[in-house]
Amino acid sequence: MAEQILILDFGSQYTQLIARRVRELNIYCEIHPYNHIPEIGENVKGLILSGSPCSVREKDAPQVDLSPFRGKIPVLGVCYGAQYMANANGGEVLPSEIREYGRAHLVNFNQQNALFQGVKENSQVWMSHGDTIARLPENFEGIASTPSVQVAAYHIKGEETYGIQFHPEVTHSEDGATILKNFAVDICSCKQEWTPESFVETTVSELKKQLGNDQVVLGLSGGVDSSVAAMLLHKAIGGNLHCIFVDNGLLRKNEFEDVLASYKGMGLNVVGVDAKDKFYAALHGISDPEGKRKAIGRVFIEVFDDEAHRIQDVKWLGQGTIYPDIIESVSVKGPSATIKSHHNVGGLPDFMKLQVVEPLKSLFKDEVRRVGKSLDIDPAILGRHPFPGPGLGIRILGEVTPEKVHILQEVDYLFIQGLKKHGLYDFVWQAGAVLLPVQSVGVMGDERTYESVVALRAVSSVDGMTADWCHLPYEFLGEVSNDIINKVKGVNRVVYDISSKPPATIEWE
Repeated sequence: MAEQILILDFGSQYTQLIARRVRELNIYCEIHPYNHIPEIGENVKGLILSGSPCSVREKDAPQVDLSPFRGKIPVLGVCYGAQYMANANGGEVLPSEIREYGRAHLVNFNQQNALFQGVKENSQVWMSHGDTIARLPENFEGIASTPSVQVAAYHIKGEETYGIQFHPEVTHSEDGATILKNFAVDICSCKQEWTPESFVETTVSELKKQLGNDQVVLGLSGGVDSSVAAMLLHKAIGGNLHCIFVDNGLLRKNEFEDVLASYKGMGLNVVGVDAKDKFYAALHGISDPEGKRKAIGRVFIEVFDDEAHRIQDVKWLGQGTIYPDIIESVSVKGPSATIKSHHNVGGLPDFMKLQVVEPLKSLFKDEVRRVGKSLDIDPAILGRHPFPGPGLGIRILGEVTPEKVHILQEVDYLFIQGLKKHGLYDFVWQAGAVLLPVQSVGVMGDERTYESVVALRAVSSVDGMTADWCHLPYEFLGEVSNDIINKVKGVNRVVYDISSKPPATIEWE
């Protein structure tokens, strides 16, 4: 197994960023809830404790037994993780007299300490804490301060265990990447060998062992994840992989034909299925977002199951599930509130007696693209914006009808083509249009109109976990708005969504 760093998650909004920064060093790492620690093998070279929205002073604060780790492998506590180790070993953590949120600067730090090699004096770091380590335990030594906080970092004497009060994983921490590299590479002695090429080699080998001569069926969407998953499976089992692309009537304009054409040169067995009418019938009269997602998911499984039964002896279902899908479906403190049902996670109905194989379940979205590039997949597929599993069904607020789908397809097409024409498509992580259940008064010619409103959405992101709205040029937005209103019958007003995630989500439903 590949060398790895284990990250214990105490619920911080930044935990995934820690994982991303470690992986950028070509070192594999995994996130696990602090209360569900996996069995530790020799391949685990270090442990990172995340931050948390909790305070160590709370009665039910998250706690973990670190005795299996400390002194055996290097440990780094970040924010809550640092406070937890100090508090659990006889130190004192108190409410901050001055709460530090945002930028601070490291002073009085030990530049000879292995954790701070190459870190500049007065280096900016990002703080986010309401508690402060007021007193360190006896065998702990402070190795950095800020003007407001005496203990910004510490080292436990006699072992490779460290605590830092700040967040090295965010870009605002100027030398954060250096500190994480010092920990993972120099202190944990991890080799930087986890590359896209090594991932492909290892994964294909594991898939061959796992699947043998079994038949696998996979639902293609035309997107990055399912395409890369398909090519990995194809490299492992060749013609034993059977791909199905379902037209649910909620795809983008011309997408069914375009996607089938794009797969022709990849050597995959692909069957296209037109099931529009079944999906429209199932969505009739449903306005609730979760109700729509469930109806779309149910019909997809029914259609997919019918097609899968046409193939002899299928034993496996391939899925393009990626790491954020897995993480978002696991809660640190028991079941969390459902924001949205995820189309890739949640299991299969009992009647589909198939085992699931997920070649990408350990990768973030940008890592999937890098793996796809190493597999020589068409850049047009790898560069495609993400598109939700339920498609336009969750971009039509309220009940879905064929007429509304047609309107939104036309609007979406003009928006996406406009981005491509103006050279903006590759600068946007995801873009699309939303048909609102709102009508507004307008004037066309000398006539009063009362027609639909559409919202355009474009965001920048790395993996969709957080996202900021794109500052598209006003001239471009004006041109696209004019184009849509002139060419799409039924729309007389266009608005632009300037909400970031969080607090909003990327999709409206």
